[in-house]
Amino acid sequence: MTAALAVVTTSGLEDGVPRSRGEGTGEVVLERGPGAAYHMFVVMEDLVEKLKLLRYEEEFLRKSNLKAPSRHYFALPTNPGEQFYMFCTLAAWLINKAGHPFEQPQEYDDPNATISNILSELRSFGRTADFPPSKLKSGYGEHVCYVLDCLAEEALKYIGFTWKRPIYPVEELEEESVAEDDAELTLNKVDEEFVEEETDNEENFIDLNVLKAQTYHLDMNETAKQEDILESTTDAAEWSLEVERVLPQLKVTIRTDNKDWRIHVDQMHQHKSGIESALKETKGFLDKLHNEITRTLEKICSREKYINNQLENLVQEYRAAQAQLSEVMEELEKVKQEMEEKGSSMTDGAPLVKVKQSLTKLKQETVEMDIRIGIVEHTLLQSKLKEKSNMTRNMHATVIPEPATGFY
Repeated sequence: MTAALAVVTTSGLEDGVPRSRGEGTGEVVLERGPGAAYHMFVVMEDLVEKLKLLRYEEEFLRKSNLKAPSRHYFALPTNPGEQFYMFCTLAAWLINKAGHPFEQPQEYDDPNATISNILSELRSFGRTADFPPSKLKSGYGEHVCYVLDCLAEEALKYIGFTWKRPIYPVEELEEESVAEDDAELTLNKVDEEFVEEETDNEENFIDLNVLKAQTYHLDMNETAKQEDILESTTDAAEWSLEVERVLPQLKVTIRTDNKDWRIHVDQMHQHKSGIESALKETKGFLDKLHNEITRTLEKICSREKYINNQLENLVQEYRAAQAQLSEVMEELEKVKQEMEEKGSSMTDGAPLVKVKQSLTKLKQETVEMDIRIGIVEHTLLQSKLKEKSNMTRNMHATVIPEPATGFY
């Protein structure tokens, strides 16, 4: 929640980029920064935090039998149809949460009408939406996140929620605890413990004069006792038995700690000596192995040179045979290609079809020529008959009748 509180803005799309028409319109006049393309992810994360404050999991998701969206659900394209339906239902719930009555959209409603209703409700809250409604049809993107973020802010304002300053936890400085080494027993530590015990026991005594008198009497008694002869009243056998019984408990056992630097140093010295001793043995074996490998390599080189000198003629013949073989293979490939072409032409029925088509065409043309010849003959016959009739007419016209002389 601290991250969400630190990034909260008043408009939902303020990212340090100047806008052309109010808050979060989506139309940019000046150049946008390189992180502007990823600002929708920040807005989407803020939206999820605001929805959690509105208890959308209990009041919206469980009642609608919907899955909880991810932190970047409306920022990335996954399923446009499902995202658009989720956007419409969530926007309707937020509008109702903000105090404006709004019907839940159904699956078969007109998407344009639903988007226009949502934008009109958004403008009624005093928010600007200077972008085409088609930007919301995809169900994801910067404008979808902006609309939902604005509606979530209006819902939080309606329920009286206010953002408070984040309270950062105070980190308590842990007291440095110095690990005591069990292997080191010093008299100073024993003296300090003894002095602490004395101070604990003497905390109740406040009168210094009484304390001084008591210590004086004790010192006098001790000096008097030291002047007397010390006589032991204990039995030697009992003393030896008690010593045998207590002796195992008086042994100081030093626990070895793997984190002790002295143990690590000793192990390092042991490993170093082991490595040096093993190096001396392995170095001799490696030198012998190196010498053997160099000898075998020299033998191999000499044998290789001898074989190359002996088989030089055969190698040349082999190369010449390879060149001839390559030429033969090329000729064989050419022959194969020619055979394939001939075989395809022999088995192919396309030329026969072409011949049949040409024959039918020739037949049609001969029929047409016969018709034309008949027409020409007919016209020629008509012209001849016409000419003959004209000649006969002309002959009859040129014959002049003889005049009769006997009439006068």
